[in-house]
Amino acid sequence: MRITELLDKRSVDLNAAPKSKKEAMDMAVELMAASGKVKDLEAYRKLVYAREEESTTGVGEGIAIPHGKGDCIDKPGLAAMIIKDGVDYEALDDEPVNILFLIAAPDTKDNVHLDVMSKLSMMLMDEDFRANLMNAKDVDEFLAVIDKADEEKKSVDEGLADVVIDASEKYLVAVTSCPTGIAHTYMAAEGLDKAAAKAGVKIKIETRGSSGAKNPLTAEDIKNAACVIVTADAKVPMDRFAGKKVIQRKVADGINKADELVALALAGDAPVYAGGSGEEASENKSSEKGGVGHKVYTWLMSGVSHMLPFVIGGGILVALAFLVDTIAGYGATGGGDFGSITPLAAFLKYVGGLAMGLMVPVLAGYIAYAIADRPGLAVGFVGGIIAASGNAVLANFTFAEGVLMDGKAVGGFGQFLMKFAFQTEGNTVSGFLGGIVAGFLAGFIVLGLQKIGEKLPSALDGLKPTLIYPLFGILIEGILMCFIFNPLIGLVNTGLANALIALGNANMVWLLGLILGAMMAIDMGGPINKAAYVFGTGMLAQAALSTDPNFQTMAYIAMAAVMVGGMVPPIGIALACFIFPKKFTKAERGSAVSNLVMGASFITEGAIPFAAADPIRVIPATMLGAGTAGLLAALFKCTLMAPHGGVFVFATVGHPLLYVVAWLAGSAVTCVLLGALKKKAE
Repeated sequence: MRITELLDKRSVDLNAAPKSKKEAMDMAVELMAASGKVKDLEAYRKLVYAREEESTTGVGEGIAIPHGKGDCIDKPGLAAMIIKDGVDYEALDDEPVNILFLIAAPDTKDNVHLDVMSKLSMMLMDEDFRANLMNAKDVDEFLAVIDKADEEKKSVDEGLADVVIDASEKYLVAVTSCPTGIAHTYMAAEGLDKAAAKAGVKIKIETRGSSGAKNPLTAEDIKNAACVIVTADAKVPMDRFAGKKVIQRKVADGINKADELVALALAGDAPVYAGGSGEEASENKSSEKGGVGHKVYTWLMSGVSHMLPFVIGGGILVALAFLVDTIAGYGATGGGDFGSITPLAAFLKYVGGLAMGLMVPVLAGYIAYAIADRPGLAVGFVGGIIAASGNAVLANFTFAEGVLMDGKAVGGFGQFLMKFAFQTEGNTVSGFLGGIVAGFLAGFIVLGLQKIGEKLPSALDGLKPTLIYPLFGILIEGILMCFIFNPLIGLVNTGLANALIALGNANMVWLLGLILGAMMAIDMGGPINKAAYVFGTGMLAQAALSTDPNFQTMAYIAMAAVMVGGMVPPIGIALACFIFPKKFTKAERGSAVSNLVMGASFITEGAIPFAAADPIRVIPATMLGAGTAGLLAALFKCTLMAPHGGVFVFATVGHPLLYVVAWLAGSAVTCVLLGALKKKAE
């Protein structure tokens, strides 16, 4: 396929004069529409703008290559604009853009058009070719210039494969990759190839574009290379470079700073890559203009996606434990031991509980990993464990009374630690919200240490990821979590618990039901959720000792509100996955059935991955739905005498049919709100 086969004369404007970047993009989209290759113009426009939000497609040298790929495109196509006076396009080199090619790529298995578009991207790196395009007098001459260069220049794959390296000579290897894999990947490859030729050294380049890895580096290529250059904003397998000097940069640097990268590689001024992390993402760690929100979302989703199996696997095992005890006949009489009365149930609950106990450390660990790579993992895990466990309890230590075991008094610094770093009263468990904080803290702590580490002697390179970063990172993370974040959340929890007790004493059961239900859905298994649950179970314990029937009824109503509130988030989210599938990712939709099981089993944690991925929209939806369920259950005077179990303990519920109505109504509220609030999933 020729490049000009993708260009329609109606989609070429040699005298464009947009006044802004937005106007230039809109004009290009309209040119593309004129060729009749786009089925849904607005959907295509959104794709082009979404790609631009990730990073500018103004790659420098007066070139911009915006692009969109999706089902809204009928046939592959190109649109071209010559902007003689230039336009401010927020290009990487801050220079005006004079040549703009817009790409439309259908989402099909046939990727021939991508190879053609990639070749055009490489051709645009040629200064003479750009000058000829700018000087074309009409569209026919413009197309003729492209056709001639297309004829003379080899294809992307042929050009890269022509490089023959000799182990006896000094040579470099490189990998280029970008998220869409259409233009930037190959422009970076062309830039590095030219820079290497200018420096008089050979370079073998592996490109990882939309059609997969081309010209792959062999183990022998890597073994004998003087240095490895990775310019990538997308996933690249990195373990193969363990022990080699590696320069990692964003893909734009391969286009605009290729000479600098080659010079660094030849000077040997690159760190040794430690490896040991499997298929890694060598990602754009300092993304181009914009995209901060996208990066934060990506880091957060790294933690959520790794946490999800622990939540689902552990949660279902715990649910099975309650089912086993119910089948054995202990659903109404098990009390606080329900779920671990029979040996099989106890075993399932033990294993499932351990799995679920890992979810916060895994969440924090992999958020840190996404930010700071392998060195962040240990720091994040430790921060997550501190968030899940809370501060150490001072009373458990021999120095709790201010005296050491040999009778010496604890000094001033020791007294300071005892007062601020240990739990003396209240709750310091920060739960999954604390895990998110711990993960981001760990990632940025390690990035800071890496920045400082750049000034250390190169002889210490091997110790940095295995000793220096973990040691100081864990210490700093522990100080921040124990001294600041855990105590702050503990104060919030104490205030909430006191407010609940005051409402209970005032017999405001309806308001109590609303608040307890909503609290169960704010942090789903975290400290606020646990505060409400502990209040409910505490009321049950007091009811067992009380002889006041009014108090007992209030206590049982409170417990009913707690459980129905905790059952709403997973069910509401599962319903939303079925009714509004476009609002959720494929992975999220795949966990819908698991959420039905966990919601029915009173395991609120099934909603955590959704809340962690999109807290601004999901938490209000779950909180309002759960609050509605708690309010209705209290108004219906539904009672519950079991502390756990979901549908498996409905035999102990007073007014069970109305209880189901409250549960379903709250779930429906969450479902509808998610449909209204959430944006279409990427």
